[in-house]
Amino acid sequence: MSITPQEALVYIMVVVSASDSKMSDEELGRIGSVVRNMPVFSGFSQEALPFVCGQCADVLDDDNGMMKILDLIEDTIPSKLRDTAYAVAVEVAAADLNIQPEEIRILELLRNRLKIDKLTSAAIELAAQARHRVA
Repeated sequence: MSITPQEALVYIMVVVSASDSKMSDEELGRIGSVVRNMPVFSGFSQEALPFVCGQCADVLDDDNGMMKILDLIEDTIPSKLRDTAYAVAVEVAAADLNIQPEEIRILELLRNRLKIDKLTSAAIELAAQARHRVA
């Protein structure tokens, strides 16, 4: 199976959202917002988003699906987009203002697979907290 880097970024967001066995409306809304607004998704068809999410869900349903997706992400995301990949993951995890232990575990797996150093991951996580904080 082969996917584009943009599709891999969508897979990352789906995996984070689905990690706690429920995809909240906030998380789904955030995925759509990220795809609409981040420059890395320039040229990615909004109409393709449900199809790509469905593809990811199909792979997740397979035996060892999570590991297959992590391998695919690791093989697909170029080094220049690795911090962006982690940022979209954190963005979805923070969307509902309640990061679950399962989401923390997925973020840890992604950090390791994408080779994101601790300083970079901490900066990305703090920036997401600041963006999602309410008064």
